[in-house]
Amino acid sequence: MKIDKDTVAAIYYALKAAGSDKVIEEILADKPHEFLFGYDLMLPDFEKSLKGLQAGDPFDFQIPADAAYGPIDPYAIFDLPIDTFEEDGEIDYEMVKVGNSFPMNDDEGNRHIGKIIKVMKASVTMDFNHPLAGKDLNFSGRVVSVRKAKPKDYEQLNE
Repeated sequence: MKIDKDTVAAIYYALKAAGSDKVIEEILADKPHEFLFGYDLMLPDFEKSLKGLQAGDPFDFQIPADAAYGPIDPYAIFDLPIDTFEEDGEIDYEMVKVGNSFPMNDDEGNRHIGKIIKVMKASVTMDFNHPLAGKDLNFSGRVVSVRKAKPKDYEQLNE
């Protein structure tokens, strides 16, 4: 059976930024990732690249940044007053340091994950871009199995 709409594909892969040997994410063969195909549960270009493959088929494809998580948005990088991180009148500088990420809500209540990229005396520079923004992605792996979707497989569409 070939991967197409209303099938469930099980795959394993390594994800790297194009041109890099560093693995960003790895799904191992002994615990493949299963997903319902054709319902935009994965990146559109990811699904396009897998369509028509069948169990045992290898894959190795690249998705450009614009078709993955988009370019880096300079407006998603900005300074917040250091007192934003104040708790009980104190700032925990072990928590407020470069590289740490925090969930934060915007003015409309939407949740975003921000990563600290700079700490200054009165402010903190946060980057709210997706961690893979601006990166061309390379996926290489293999299709483990393909089967027709069952009613329970559609439950994930409502989650």
